[in-house]
Amino acid sequence: MTPFSNPRRLTARLLARAALLTLLTGVAAQSAAQPYPSKPVRIVVPYPAGQGTDVATRYVAEQLSRAIGQNFVVENRPGAGGNIGTQSVARAPADGYTLLMGTNGTHAAAPFLFPNLGFDPRADFDAVALIGILPLTIVTAAANPVDSVEKLVAAARAKPDAINMAFTTTTSRAALELFKQQANAPVFGIAYKGSAQAITDLVGGQVEYMVDTIASLRTTVVGGKLKALAVTSSASGELLPGVRSVAEQGVRGYELTGWNVLYAPKGTPPEAVAVLAGAIGKVMALAETRQKLLQLGIEPRIMVGAELNGFLAAERDKWGQVIRSAKITVE
Repeated sequence: MTPFSNPRRLTARLLARAALLTLLTGVAAQSAAQPYPSKPVRIVVPYPAGQGTDVATRYVAEQLSRAIGQNFVVENRPGAGGNIGTQSVARAPADGYTLLMGTNGTHAAAPFLFPNLGFDPRADFDAVALIGILPLTIVTAAANPVDSVEKLVAAARAKPDAINMAFTTTTSRAALELFKQQANAPVFGIAYKGSAQAITDLVGGQVEYMVDTIASLRTTVVGGKLKALAVTSSASGELLPGVRSVAEQGVRGYELTGWNVLYAPKGTPPEAVAVLAGAIGKVMALAETRQKLLQLGIEPRIMVGAELNGFLAAERDKWGQVIRSAKITVE
């Protein structure tokens, strides 16, 4: 008699196999049901180490590690104006373990500046959370009698294209072009490759005005060599207390800022996005986080979900209009 011809032995074996299958199924289910994140999360910064977005991302990543209890590691993948790192995340698995700190450059301006991006800002990404905006400021030499946007606009209209304004990046160029359009102020733009030389020429009188990030200009303004005429956010803020916005000085609806948004590849599980958004909300509520971002020239601002998607859609439209109408190109 073989073992399989014995009904009792056959039943025992079947029961044992069933028990083992149940055990293995339970282990697999338990593994699959591990709460997110169950391993380190990588945040790609598409810019060089030490740049403002990089420093801010590293700080936020550190705070997220503490809040969630899992490591958030920053990886710099610069090149092509941020497009290389952004493309790498667009092609990464949509599992919540590879994220991107995107900007107005990668997700609003790039589609209108580069013919072959290699990614689609809308189709390839899910927006997780806005962490802050980066207002710019319009400045002039301390000795210049012009001390307001109203006077600057009047001077530009009196001498069309005779008054010049320095810019250093695509963002500051866009801020200048939008100002010219909405204020009907025919100012002549002068491109600089870096803020340092532009500031030197502004202080020395070789150029009359300049628009750049608050982070780049704040020290010189506070030191008294330059004076800030306006900020480019919709209203005055904490970065330059007491300095009114362009909109608050008569150019209704004017607003153009940089921004930082955390993105995940399209199709990332909603539960992972919700965990990240919730944790970022907690991190952004910390006084120390607000203070750190303000030091970096970033105005802390949290935005998630439908509100964030609406904001990003409006930003894409705005940047597209400015870039097309001013025929801005990447050199």
